[in-house]
Formats: sequence, C-alpha cells, structure tokens
Amino acid sequence: MSTSPAPHSRRATDAARAACDVIEMLEILWERGRDTASAVSASQLRVLYSLERADGINLRTLGDVLGSAPSSVSRLCDRLEAMGLVERTPSPVSRRELTIRLTGHGRAYLGELRAQREEVLLAAIEAMDPASRTALLEGLHGFREAVEADGARNHGPEGGSVRPA
Repeated sequence: MSTSPAPHSRRATDAARAACDVIEMLEILWERGRDTASAVSASQLRVLYSLERADGINLRTLGDVLGSAPSSVSRLCDRLEAMGLVERTPSPVSRRELTIRLTGHGRAYLGELRAQREEVLLAAIEAMDPASRTALLEGLHGFREAVEADGARNHGPEGGSVRPA
C-alpha cells in the first residue's frame, strides 16, 4: 500500500525545487556580468574559496577538501597559477611538498566577484516587497544553519562552512 509523503516532506521538496530554480537564475545573472576573459570555472572557483578558508595547504589536503584526485587538483592549480590567482611555494614542513596560497590578485578577484554578485542580488531583493524580503532573510538564515550543522556532523568543524568568512 502506497502512502503519500507527509505534508512537511512535500513542502521541503517544493522548497528544494524552488531553491534549485533560484540557483539556476543566479548562475545566469552572475555569468552575464562577468568578463569571460577573466572568468574561472566553477571547479576553479571552489579551489579559490577553499584556499581562502585554508590558505597555505598542500595539494593532498586541498584534494581532500574538494573531494578530488590530486592530479585533477594539480591541473586546476596550474591554470589558476597561470592566471596569477594562486602561487605554489615550498612547504616549511617538508621539502617534498608545495604550499598553495591565494595571491593578492586572487583575493582581489574573489572580492570583485562577491561585489558583482551582491550588486545583482541587491537589485532583485530591492524589487521584493518588505514581507518577502523578511521571509527570505529568515529562510536563508535557517538554511545556512541547517547546512552548517549537517557539515559539522559529517565533516567535522571545518566541513560546514558554506561561504568563507
């Protein structure tokens, strides 16, 4: 005998679908405003965000953070280094390892990217009615708390960070 999902499950499913729609819209909006010559891929952006949170880590640790093979991460870092966004230096701990760090240009890139994204979001949010803005703010706070709590349970204290501080 089949039972229908509980009402809260349907609401959660509807919210997840709506969030996916919003994320797709944001991706389109953000891409419109980026200079394609200086744009980095989503994978490269994950590397930059990870280094922003844990600057000066080695390739193996970065691979663990990203859930990727060291060879893939190395290729991503090669491209980012060629763009001047990251640098590799000898590790102070081991002569066999390299430390990967964001450059000043990499930090500036992330700052500019966030400013562009905030500008796009601000325009859309200002067009919302005040009650919808309040509901959005409360919902986003709740969403972040849930993701961070899940990340802390599954990955330890560092695993829950959605956005670098």
